[in-house]
Amino acid sequence: MADVVTIIDYGIGNLLSVGRAFEKFNAKVVFAHDPQAILSAEKLVLPGVGAFSSGMNGLRQLEMIEPLKAYAQTGKPLLGICLGMQLLFTSSDEFGHTPGLDLISGKVSRITPLSKEGLPLKVPHIGWSPMHRPALGPSWEDSIFKNLNADPHTYFVHSYTAIPTHENERLADAQYGSARICAAIKRGNLYGCQFHPEKSGPIGLAIVKNFIDL
Repeated sequence: MADVVTIIDYGIGNLLSVGRAFEKFNAKVVFAHDPQAILSAEKLVLPGVGAFSSGMNGLRQLEMIEPLKAYAQTGKPLLGICLGMQLLFTSSDEFGHTPGLDLISGKVSRITPLSKEGLPLKVPHIGWSPMHRPALGPSWEDSIFKNLNADPHTYFVHSYTAIPTHENERLADAQYGSARICAAIKRGNLYGCQFHPEKSGPIGLAIVKNFIDL
């Protein structure tokens, strides 16, 4: 029987490319347009691109915020991608203070990277960057990073980064000049990827497969 992966459709995100990544492993992809589809999901994905406030407004208009919080308490897997990862946090300072889902403690702030020479680097951060496991981070072997090689490269497009309150929830970090990037997060059954696994080649697909296998 095929694994069923539910992808939240709240008007923001690259749903089709995310869906195709899961379908490569014969998962049945369902798009959630209403609260009940979230509550009945077995594996849930929150994608997203764009502004934090627009993402929260999209979820609010479709009355998905409370169902998302309820789903997170079930212990079933939830994966946020790019903006979707950021929305899992307490708040963002993008365009002023905006409350998030508060499923993971921390805030989202703009990156201000400097080069080795102390000069400002271009924002957004766009391109491939290697990731590493932070000293206090969770084991990769018990996560969606299972069996990845050291320093896997993935594809990023973002101007903001999550800053988790708890260092032991940082699954992976990346570096953009002087800026420390929270590349991935893990808190129990909750996962987030700041990068785009669906655009990250074989490494990204391995992460997708590991999520399906949770």
